Amino acid sequence: MKRMLSLGAAVFLGGTTAACAGALDKSVATSPPAAPYQQVSKLVPLPDFIPGLGQLFVDPATLPAGPFLAYDRDRKLVSTIYMIPVADLAPDKRFDNLKAAGGPVDHVDVYYNAGHPGVAVPHAHVVLWHVPESGEARVAK
Repeated sequence: MKRMLSLGAAVFLGGTTAACAGALDKSVATSPPAAPYQQVSKLVPLPDFIPGLGQLFVDPATLPAGPFLAYDRDRKLVSTIYMIPVADLAPDKRFDNLKAAGGPVDHVDVYYNAGHPGVAVPHAHVVLWHVPESGEARVAK
């Protein structure tokens, strides 16, 4: 179940979305992105295309948080995703200067995930959408 950004998450992301407001990095605009990004489905047992997220790429050195770059079936970047372990969402833990190579952020979704290959622990998906809400349909199926 997807939930929209809550006030607590908005505070958590306050500096992040501003940092993401820059221009699109051309090296990640289309799939596959430049190194060090690798296709997630080649690193862990996940499908090449995940409905609702798209085709994912990540720099393995940044796991588990990411950023993960998500592409639609036309190989266009649609979102940057962070997968933040729930255990790390604590007063003594900070996530400063998170980068999103995808350029301007149209809107943000935050929702819980119980775990999956690659990020097996319960975590929050923080999805920075680079397309309007209507563009989410590009990764729906």
